[in-house]
Formats: sequence, C-alpha cells, structure tokens
Amino acid sequence: MSHPFATLTPDLVLDAVESIGYLSDARVLALNSYENRVYQVGIEDETPLIAKFYRPQRWTDAAIREEHSFTFELAECDVPVVAPLVRDGETLFEHAGFRFALFPRRGGRAPEPGNLDHLYRLGQLLGRLHGVGSLKPFAHREALQVENFGHASLATLLDGNFIPRSLLPAYESVARDLLKRLDTLFANNPVQAIRLHGDCHPGNLLCRDETFHMVDLDDCRMGPAVQDLWMMLAGERHERLGQLSELMDGYQEFHDFNPRELPLIEGLRALRLMHYSAWLARRWDDPAFPHSFPWFGSERYWGDQVLMLREQLAALDEEPLKLF
Repeated sequence: MSHPFATLTPDLVLDAVESIGYLSDARVLALNSYENRVYQVGIEDETPLIAKFYRPQRWTDAAIREEHSFTFELAECDVPVVAPLVRDGETLFEHAGFRFALFPRRGGRAPEPGNLDHLYRLGQLLGRLHGVGSLKPFAHREALQVENFGHASLATLLDGNFIPRSLLPAYESVARDLLKRLDTLFANNPVQAIRLHGDCHPGNLLCRDETFHMVDLDDCRMGPAVQDLWMMLAGERHERLGQLSELMDGYQEFHDFNPRELPLIEGLRALRLMHYSAWLARRWDDPAFPHSFPWFGSERYWGDQVLMLREQLAALDEEPLKLF
C-alpha cells in the first residue's frame, strides 16, 4: 500500500527548497519526526534551514495558515517562538503534491524535570502565550474535547482491531468507564477555551542562552489553558504542588489562571493516553511507524495501557491539585 510520504525523496526535498529561490548545498538530514517529515537542508554560504513537509490530508491550507499567523502574532508580542520564513509574502508552499514550510534552525535543550527556576520561567513563557491566545479564537482549527480525543480514539482502536484479543475486554471496559467519567468531569467544569500550543511537552520548550523558546505549533488548537501546563508537572503529589506553585508564580505575571481548571488535569492526561494510542493506529500504514514503534501491537503495550487507564480512573477520585 502506498503511504503519504512514499514519493518524498531527498532529491524532492532539495527540489522543493530550491523551487522557492534557495540554493542548497545538497546536504539533507532527516530529523526525528513522524507526523510530518522534517529535514535540515544545507544552504550555500548560509545557515541550514529546517524544511517541514506537512502530512497530506491532515490539515486544510486554511488551518496551516492559521497556525502560521498565530505564530507571527506571538512573535509580534515578543513571545519567543520559531516562526516560519516568509518568501514573496507566503509561508506555505507546494511542490510535487507536498505542502511545506521553512523555518530557521533553532536548537536548545529541554527543561530539567522539577527544576523550579526553569518552571518559573516556563510559567512566564506560557502566561505570555496564553495572553495572546485568549484574544480571539481559531476559525479553522479543531478544539480539544472528550469526543475527538476520547470517544473517537476508542472507536479507531476498536474498529481497526488493534488491541490483542486477550486484552480487548479489559481495555474496552476500562476505556468506556473512563469516558463516562470524563464526559461528566468536563460537563461539570466548563471553562473558557483559548488558543493553545496544544502539544506542550518539555521537548517543545527549548532553552538556549538561558532563554526558553517554543517550537512546533503543529497541534495548536482551542482548549483549556491547563492543557499547556499539566505536562510541566511530575513526581509525587507534594512535588507537583510545589512545581505548580512555581509555574503559576511566573504564569500569573502575564495572564490570569482560573483555578477551576485544575480538576481537569487527570482527565486531560487520560485523553492524551487514549489519543496517543489512536494516533499510532491511524498512522500504521506509514512504514515509519511500525519501524519506530514496533511494540505497539504487543500484549505488553496493551497490558500497560489497561493499567494506566485504571490508574487514571483512580486519579479522578483523588483531590485535585490546588493553588495556595
């Protein structure tokens, strides 16, 4: 079966970059990316560029352009993000059926887990992001909801027969119980949805020269502000409380946080677990996925998923984190 990136060869990558006026030095380095294909491309007598080829049929042109315009809106407000390069007034290009964008190369290291100084500065960064994100909604990008991240994820896994038969009853049972709880949780805790980064794990927040910057807004969407915050927290409850306090000290210098969002944290964690499994399932016809995630179909993986979803059910019964 042909997959979306079957014809995206190194020569085509070079041709695409040169089609908009750059002169490459013929060096192409594939970077660690699965949803899209991302390459470092050498440019004659200049710093290499990052070329990002969007997965066909995932986003509309309007949705990609909205991601780009959000990035520029953030940059104009001095939020440190890596914005796409503009060429002849355009940021989204097409070559041989592939849509792509170019970005400046910007390295850095991920924040240290539990480092309170890092958390304070990350709080400032995310507060500035959400200050801009709350000004208006997205028009062309989806929202994070229980329906699309939870119910649709379970349907994908069941319809595609991805779960080993020996574990199917256990997984389906705990997933359905969890989704009932999540439907109630989100219905009972309505909060304002704002424009988010959407995939704000530490690997997308990089530090260089003691300054953090944000990369990869490919998953930016509407949702509760706490979605961009909870992945900064790790460890035991008392550790997470201390981390949350430090994060909020920085965050609330730039944007108010509604503490009524805190009960959503464990629900959002559960949705991310289910959505991740469904994402792997939906991409399984792309050879990069079986090669990079060979454990996906194993009984061990699905046994671990059953345990993690049961843990999330239990976590929903615990007292939510609080601000002091």
